[in-house]
Amino acid sequence: MTHIATRDALSYLETANPLPLVATFALRVAVTSAKWSQRRRTRRALAQLDDHLLRDVGLERGVALREARRKFWQG
Repeated sequence: MTHIATRDALSYLETANPLPLVATFALRVAVTSAKWSQRRRTRRALAQLDDHLLRDVGLERGVALREARRKFWQG
């Protein structure tokens, strides 16, 4: 859901009146920080799921751990 809201906000800003360069840079930094924070939280939560919950979402333990070990800046 955050991804959709972020994409909608960025597409709106690209079609609206151009922002000053500093504002554009600040916005991109804020969006990137939000994405990284979300990745960090979800990967941490993924690492804590038990085998039953992993089966519910269709993941094997090894795949989940590989994803959880990825750094937050890795998409």
